[in-house]
Amino acid sequence: MQTINVNGYDMAYLDIGQGAGDGPPLVCVHGSLCDFRIWSSVLGPLTRRHRVIAPSLRHFFPDRWDGVGETYSTAQHVDDVIAFIEKLDTRPVDLMGHSRGGNICFRVAQRRPDLLRKLILAEPGGELDATLDPAYQPGPSPLAAQIATSAEAIVKGDIDGGLQIFLDALEGPGAWRRLPATPKQLLRDNATTLVGQTRDQRPLLSRADAEAIRTPTLFIGGANTKGAFPRVLHALAANVKGSRTEIIPNATHPMFEQAPQKYCEIVLTYLAED
Repeated sequence: MQTINVNGYDMAYLDIGQGAGDGPPLVCVHGSLCDFRIWSSVLGPLTRRHRVIAPSLRHFFPDRWDGVGETYSTAQHVDDVIAFIEKLDTRPVDLMGHSRGGNICFRVAQRRPDLLRKLILAEPGGELDATLDPAYQPGPSPLAAQIATSAEAIVKGDIDGGLQIFLDALEGPGAWRRLPATPKQLLRDNATTLVGQTRDQRPLLSRADAEAIRTPTLFIGGANTKGAFPRVLHALAANVKGSRTEIIPNATHPMFEQAPQKYCEIVLTYLAED
């Protein structure tokens, strides 16, 4: 693990596979309740052909944040990822994000396409506005409401109870109970970031946002993912010019953990193309 000072914050990151391949590094941005460790199942195959750089966003592990303050937001994380890439020793980079991290990477591509060669979005998070969702209604989404309930439990000290609410809402009843000990601990290590997420005023995703993306883009989804993530993925993919979509059979939102071989095959093939 290394650290680099980004916008006044010491951001921890992994830098693996230096010297692997001649292409740009692949920067991987994790999603909610995760950190750089979430990519462990795909690091082996990816680093045989690419230098992989995986940061932990502000306030995520190894940071031990108390959930207090206004420095956790999508806007801050977008600023941080841009500054992080600017400090790397080589640019442009390939940028990959999952879930909330996919939303962050999407916004980075909007603002700074000059920093990127290719963009990979694995079921990016976010909420669609009326230009992308004919059924749009103002107010918090069902998932946002579940996150708020989870955060309330975490603030009261019921870490596992709050995480169970979150994971069961995402993956279905019993998901937390079935989760092995190691990924459970990863979620516990980042539990307080969910408190910050409830205060995040994340802008809605619009057709104009999608049409503004000029970086070659690959969308990856799980065939069995439920809820809003497939709607967001397909709405964005339909409006990002020239984008491609790959769906992994028998997988849900954590698709690169469930099907790492197939996920890496898709990513490596895409990155190898001119």
